[in-house]
Parts: sequence; structure tokens; C-alpha cells
Amino acid sequence: MESNSFKDKVVLISGGMGDIGQAVALEFGKMGAKIGISDIRDPTTAAAKLSLMDNLGVAYRYDQVDVSNADEVEGWIQDVEGQWGHVDIAIVNAATVTLKDVQEITAKEWEREIQVNLNGSFFMANAACRSFVKKKVAGNIVFLGSWAAHAPHTNIPAYSVSKAALRMLCKTMALSYAEKGIRVNEIAPGYVNAGLSKEVWDKDPYSASQARDRVPVGKLIEADEVAKQVLWLCDPSNRHTTGSTLLMDGGLSLLRTK
Repeated sequence: MESNSFKDKVVLISGGMGDIGQAVALEFGKMGAKIGISDIRDPTTAAAKLSLMDNLGVAYRYDQVDVSNADEVEGWIQDVEGQWGHVDIAIVNAATVTLKDVQEITAKEWEREIQVNLNGSFFMANAACRSFVKKKVAGNIVFLGSWAAHAPHTNIPAYSVSKAALRMLCKTMALSYAEKGIRVNEIAPGYVNAGLSKEVWDKDPYSASQARDRVPVGKLIEADEVAKQVLWLCDPSNRHTTGSTLLMDGGLSLLRTK
């Protein structure tokens, strides 16, 4: 990947206040991209985390957006177009998870998770693709998926179902938009030392050690490692990579189903 591959490209990242979202934003920023970040946090709360972007001198903007609201997503993309003219890349990252067995999760919890993880992903990805077509941009979409899309996780049923559906959404959109020069892919990490998992593991180092021992390669994934693979999927040289899932789970899928 050339160092100028993303210079002046306009990149959208939903869920940008999470560990992976921040890592992706920083990696693109280091490459000279302009970053449109969204999350549900208010701008004042987000400001502290965005200081990393300021320190690097990255061109960015932050918008408070609930991706489960299609109108808010559309408005966000239009605002970014108004500032920078067009969008080149959309990283569909926003998600939520409920740690409850399928026998315990409530209807409200289930609906909210599907609305954010699946419907919100569709709203963002399709709005970005319409923008690509309108502006005649050979754009890129990358969905942040999970190995939970194909390996049943009884403690996160709605999340697993939403990520499985997301994988088919990725394939469907990739086929639909291929003739427009738009590529759509998914990255599916395994155990990432980020977000809720990191909070749990930081409080209980033994559980982190147990998780690490389950991974054939013997390592947890760091957020910046995911970010680097996201950039690889968006690299212009990957002209034929579309509708694909980049599985980076350290071999978990080879041994485990849950």
C-alpha cells in the first residue's frame, strides 16, 4: 500500500468513538485522508477522545448521529459532501451488543440491536453508495463484522444474528453496485482487545489469559491491527476484492463454534 493511497480521500466512519473506530480514523488520518466521524455521543463528550486527531493535525469533523435513524444518516452524508465535495470511503462500524442468553433477552433489547447493527449499517452503506453514484466516485464500503456471524455465541444472540445478516447484506450490495465501480467488503475480527471485551479483560486479567489461550495463534487482536486491515481492503490496488469477508480471528473458527 502506497503512503499516498488515501491522501485527500474523504472517509466516513460510524461508531467513531469506539476503540476500533478511533484506530481506523487515526490510520486513515496518517495517510492524509479527511475523516468524517459520527457517534451517538454529544460533541462535548467526544472532544476528549478526538484530541488524538488534533495532535496529529488530521483534517476531520465530528457529527452526533444515530445510525438507526435513516434521515440522520442521510443528513450527515450531505453535510460532509457540503464541506468536502464528495465521499470516497465509508467504514460501517457502529454497533451495540447485549450480553444475554436468547432465553433472557427482551424484545426491546433485540429490536434495538437489530435496528443499530443491521438496519443502521444498511442505512449508512446504501446512503454512501448513492453518494458515490451521484458524484461518480469509485467508492469503497467496509463493514465491521465479526466471526460471530458464522459461529453461534449463546451469550450474544442478537449480535450474532445481526452480523450474520450483515454478511449477506455485504454480498448483496457488492453485486448490486459492482458495475458502478464500487467495492463492498467485510472485515470479521475474532477476539479484539477493545471495547466491552477490553473493559472485562482489564478488570479480570485471568479471563484475558483464558481468551488468549483459546486462540490458536495465542494472541488477542489489537484495534490498530484491525484498522490496518480495513485500510488494506480499501486500497485502490485491490480492484477485484469485493463481496469478500476478511476473517482475522487467529484461527478461532478452525477449532471453535462458540
